[in-house]
Amino acid sequence: MYYVKELYTFFDELAAHNDRQWFADNRPRYEHLRALWLEDIDRMLAHITVWQPDMAGQTAKSCAYRIYRDTRFSNDKTPYKTHFSASFSPWGRKTDHAGYYLEIGRARTYDQGLYGGLWCVESAMLKKLRHAIVDNIEEWEEIINAPDMLRHFPGWCSSTLKTIPKGWDRNHPQAEYLRMTNYGKFLPCTDSFYLDPSWPEKAAEMFHVLKPFVDFLNYSIDE
Repeated sequence: MYYVKELYTFFDELAAHNDRQWFADNRPRYEHLRALWLEDIDRMLAHITVWQPDMAGQTAKSCAYRIYRDTRFSNDKTPYKTHFSASFSPWGRKTDHAGYYLEIGRARTYDQGLYGGLWCVESAMLKKLRHAIVDNIEEWEEIINAPDMLRHFPGWCSSTLKTIPKGWDRNHPQAEYLRMTNYGKFLPCTDSFYLDPSWPEKAAEMFHVLKPFVDFLNYSIDE
């Protein structure tokens, strides 16, 4: 049996018994499932490096997040996440550049699926990106309106200001993009996506669609 079905069962049981004793009793099961998932992430990364050679130094272990939750500043004190996730870019998992993110499981914060872009943007960088978009609006709109982008990533994954940022005309033609505080795209994935053993190859193909978008953000940051 392909492991992902058992992985979903594990996440469902963990959601119902999210405590340290249950996890300790099921730790061998967790480690077995995580090892198989990391193998799939490495497969996906191998396909990504075909079109993103500078990702060659990344591995599943360096890209994957831990299952342990940081409960210090949360009202939710359950100790474990009910999903697996990974973030990857040429600069690694922790970076101020745009990159790619993947999640599988029963998450509470994000939805299961494939993401690309830039989140938690500090104010000076956000200001720089807004100017880059306006100054290169034809290139930007060509990227976000490309047929494959509209087919697979039609919407935005971003928080939005109620009003246009200070210093910009409130009737600015690019007001939609100027009000964004993150620049992200998201493809929701049903369980059936991950239950297909070829999902690593399919995910790499979908991330390839996002590459021009991610590249635009990164060379705007580095300019």
